[in-house]
Amino acid sequence: MRPLRGIAYKICSVLVFIVMSALVKATSERVPGGEAVFFRSFFAIPVIVIWLAVTGDLRTGFYTRNPFGHVWRGFAGTMAMGLGFAGLAYLPFPEVTAIGYAAPLLTVIFAAMFLGENVRLFRIATVILGLIGVLIVISPRLTVLQDGAGNPAEAFGAALVLGGAVFAALAQVFVRKLVMVERTAAIVFWFSVTSTLLSLFTLPFGWVWPTRFELSLLICTGLLGGIGQILLTSSYREADASLVAPFDYASMIFALAIGWFVFSEVPSATMLGGAALIILAGILIIWRERRLGLERARQRKAMTPQG
Repeated sequence: MRPLRGIAYKICSVLVFIVMSALVKATSERVPGGEAVFFRSFFAIPVIVIWLAVTGDLRTGFYTRNPFGHVWRGFAGTMAMGLGFAGLAYLPFPEVTAIGYAAPLLTVIFAAMFLGENVRLFRIATVILGLIGVLIVISPRLTVLQDGAGNPAEAFGAALVLGGAVFAALAQVFVRKLVMVERTAAIVFWFSVTSTLLSLFTLPFGWVWPTRFELSLLICTGLLGGIGQILLTSSYREADASLVAPFDYASMIFALAIGWFVFSEVPSATMLGGAALIILAGILIIWRERRLGLERARQRKAMTPQG
């Protein structure tokens, strides 16, 4: 274990994914979300295949014991990407990032519902705290439902991104089931394949022929997506998940900077306050899980016969 290297990989992966999302946003006025998903997934495959070949995991990357598990994980992940990418056309970049933080909170709920995981009072309280933060972030968009004021397009965008967070949480539940029988290489490879194929079903909903500039940006999203996945996987190989997971929230710093300097988006106090609550809830859950993991490790060590 090399924790500093793991943290460095994690921060780099977060930066790469944020830049990738910014490129998608730059094309979102003309390019539909489903088309963006295709480029993001298809052009990630060569990067992932080269990485698997270099690491000697190419054969295990192709082999799977649970093909239907990959289909369900691919469906949920594709929906999450498609809705999130579509929402980028309607909302400021940092706001999309903040709403996306709802995914790990919803994963706690879905893990209890579908995997039978035990959720104690502390986690329930932190999930509620985080969801309150989500409501604060999207509250300016809800005025259109209350009195007709506000921007209906922005309300629609908030619904898209929140729907994407729901599917991202479901995808994490499917991943938790897959890791019991599948290698990481197979999960990474087959997700790119299934999401590429599933994105083609959005063809009838208005794909456009991208300009050369848009095409270059879309190809870059795929290449960056593959690189980001490699960095993310490498970070968990070098350090404990509980150590590197909080660095996911560095994405808000990057999103604020890109939103300000690239898209001229000024964050509101409401958005920043809600995002702070969501981040606090996420860090508390990670901290609690780390404490419980250490306790379980001590208990196993105490029960191990000495001699």
